[in-house]
Amino acid sequence: MADKPLYNQDNATVLSDLQTEAQSGLTSSEAANRLEKNGPNQLNEAKSTSLFEKFINQFKDFMIIILLVAALVAAFTGELVDAVFILAIVIINAVFGVFQEAKAENAINALKEMSTPNANVVRDGKDMSVKSTELVAGDIVSLEAGDIVPADLRFIKTVSLQIEEASLTGESVPVDKVSDVLSDTDLPLGDRTNLGFMNTNVTYGRGIGVVTGTGMHTEIGHIAGMLEKADDTKTPLQEDLMKLGRVLTYLILGIAAVTFVVGILRGKETIIDMLLTSISLAVAAIPEGLPAIVTITLALGTTRMAARNALIRKLPAVETLGSTEIIGSDKTGTLTQNKMTVEKLVVNAEVSDAATTEELTGTYARLADILALNNDTKRTDNGYVGDPTETALIAFNENHKRDIDKLFTDMPRLSEIPFDSERKLMSTVHPAPEGYIITVKGAPDELLKRATQIEMNGEVVTLSEDIRAKLLSINSDLATQALRVLGFAYKLSDKVPIPDDMTSELVENNLIFTGFVGMIDPERPEVAQAVAEAKAAGIRPMMITGDHRDTAAAIAMRLGILDEADKETAVISGSDLDNMTDEEFAANVHKYNVYARVAPEHKVKIVNAWKNKGKVVAMTGDGVNDAPALKAADIGIAMGITGTEVSKGASDMVLADDNFATIVHAVEEGRKVFANIQKALQYLLASNLAEVISIFVMTLLGWNILAPIMILWINLVTDTLPAIALGIEPAEKGVMSHQPRGRTASFLSGGVGPAIMWQGVLQAVIVLSVYGFALAYPVHAGDHLAHQDALTMSFMTLGLMQMFNAINVKSVYGSMLGPQAFKNKSFNWALLGSLLVMSAVVVIPALNPLFHVSHLDTYQWAIVLFAGISIILIVELVKLIQRTIFKKGHKNIAKI
Repeated sequence: MADKPLYNQDNATVLSDLQTEAQSGLTSSEAANRLEKNGPNQLNEAKSTSLFEKFINQFKDFMIIILLVAALVAAFTGELVDAVFILAIVIINAVFGVFQEAKAENAINALKEMSTPNANVVRDGKDMSVKSTELVAGDIVSLEAGDIVPADLRFIKTVSLQIEEASLTGESVPVDKVSDVLSDTDLPLGDRTNLGFMNTNVTYGRGIGVVTGTGMHTEIGHIAGMLEKADDTKTPLQEDLMKLGRVLTYLILGIAAVTFVVGILRGKETIIDMLLTSISLAVAAIPEGLPAIVTITLALGTTRMAARNALIRKLPAVETLGSTEIIGSDKTGTLTQNKMTVEKLVVNAEVSDAATTEELTGTYARLADILALNNDTKRTDNGYVGDPTETALIAFNENHKRDIDKLFTDMPRLSEIPFDSERKLMSTVHPAPEGYIITVKGAPDELLKRATQIEMNGEVVTLSEDIRAKLLSINSDLATQALRVLGFAYKLSDKVPIPDDMTSELVENNLIFTGFVGMIDPERPEVAQAVAEAKAAGIRPMMITGDHRDTAAAIAMRLGILDEADKETAVISGSDLDNMTDEEFAANVHKYNVYARVAPEHKVKIVNAWKNKGKVVAMTGDGVNDAPALKAADIGIAMGITGTEVSKGASDMVLADDNFATIVHAVEEGRKVFANIQKALQYLLASNLAEVISIFVMTLLGWNILAPIMILWINLVTDTLPAIALGIEPAEKGVMSHQPRGRTASFLSGGVGPAIMWQGVLQAVIVLSVYGFALAYPVHAGDHLAHQDALTMSFMTLGLMQMFNAINVKSVYGSMLGPQAFKNKSFNWALLGSLLVMSAVVVIPALNPLFHVSHLDTYQWAIVLFAGISIILIVELVKLIQRTIFKKGHKNIAKI
């Protein structure tokens, strides 16, 4: 084809390049050849993943690999119980992951299913219907209202043709299509008015076009290709777990190696004994239950979110929400209702709110009649069908309890002049009480040119130049508020114009001006509050839309996304983006809150620009055009009601109620989930650090060390119920009042890392003190029995103390003395059950040999209980000192 874009080429050139004829179309043989050469008019299918492959993929996690290695070593050295336990945890974690991700990515398949089943074409000079998958470039396709555009087209003839392209461009108002050559260059999709795009909807009129692209060579195919190439992003949770896994691996290997060498150098242990000791250290250092606990905590979070209409498709998305810093939201259908509504009336040359105009009398009633009569909306069993602008005019009448069925019966349409984009008017003829009435609607400036009179307060008077100027000024003001303004007029006649007389020149003149209506796709009523809450939580909401700049800016200001002071500088269009280099845009991306007239590539560019700045980005949307950005974002959020299957398939979360405010609730839940994972992590790692230090020091001192089965039992008891119960802790106060933690924060931030260190060391000191005390003041005579008792007391102290420390980790700095420590009933029962199970291995004599422990008397139990409970008192004292220091620090900062 020629170098110029299709919309800059005339019909003859396009048809010649495609080697087709407007009247006769392609021959059947030529169509078959092109179909054989270029393939069917359908999108590529997404690669499916079997359940087995999904299950295997669960084992590619770094922490899981560490656990599998530990299980193999344990099995190789005869510790089968340890190996089975570790493997059980790994498998449970994998099952949870597969269960959540069983709904594979369906974005490409959903795009394919959207294709229309049939198309009306001309082949061999005859009209025929063929499957849309059999269309080829060069086919001549005819369209009418209600059709779905089956492929990308260049229009060669149009009659009042309007096509709704919201799912592709984001623009809520149908686009007037023409067959003329467009002179402007570098036009965005929404302004290519002589082109039709696959899977958009014809809402009005009819047209004929030549197919210019099929399948993956269409605009929607281009989007599908972007989805195929898009990489799955790592969530902050996944990145944190990978980093933590690496750190733990290095620490485990280092400590195990040092312990092994020290033991061999001391000469008191065999290589096998020291190998088992090293395994004990590895088992103690690895938080075996962490993957399962994280998965369970996230799964519980998804359940709570589902109850609030946020449906999570991928588990890590729960936590990612909590770190979100940027929310890029599509306008149409997400921030707005995707439903045109009459908002303003201009009657008697004065502006009024449509909703507050109660009884329609006088000129208001006349205007309401014309709104209904000059209208092509059709009533069906499923409601009204037609152009959204015209259905809004019918809805206005119904909202004011007007009997439009009687109006249509009394005043049926007798004749009409259809709307066309050149004169921008539409006229209809109806019987009236005296003669006939001709109603006219259209662009206000065009209508006022043809009006000579105006109806004011029920009386017809001359339209003076002052009133005309005032009306034009009102029209301009309404347009700057992003309202779509339509003008209405009429004239009376004593006869019906015959068809030959139904021309614009003869009919659309000497009109009586009646009024304007200002319409808009209104914002969702709850969104402004949600935007305010997001800002209070340190989240930056942005609007990314295919609509015009003025419309986008006006809606953004009404929602609070855009401030009055920034309305000129904080809005950027897609063409402006094209004129900026990636470096220029990256340097200025922080300036913009509203993006207008953007294409899918722009949306991805915006998301990536923020991600490259280290920000955690969420993207909401409901259309086909949103899918690539949804997939590129850290978390893609699709609309459940108005959203296409494409956007849902590319998303991490679906809003069941299409309520933007639900995102704010989900962010709150995400922050709570992260905080609870932090609590569980602090609990587990502090406990494991205590175990590692205890075993290491015991090895250096030549004491009996905790056996692998002891460590596994402690971890089994403490890492399950109490840790899981921490995952459903209620949110701490002020969870939505602080800034998002962002991408740079980790599980160890916010004081958690230092707390793990000092609480782990503290627990180790207490355990070793109990061992030393038991040796110094033995109950049983003999060195072996004394060490056995000391080891048992240390074992029980470590287990009980870890469970008591679970109360401490509910807050890094806050006090847990008081009723707030026991608000979580699940935690209370989990703690009680774990304490009983932990004690059972010592209390029940039959279990003593299995766990290498001795039976303790009352005196020894008293020491164990005192040592275990002491962790609460000591930690509370340290927290009190920390709070006092912080409080003084804040006062000093305030003085400065």
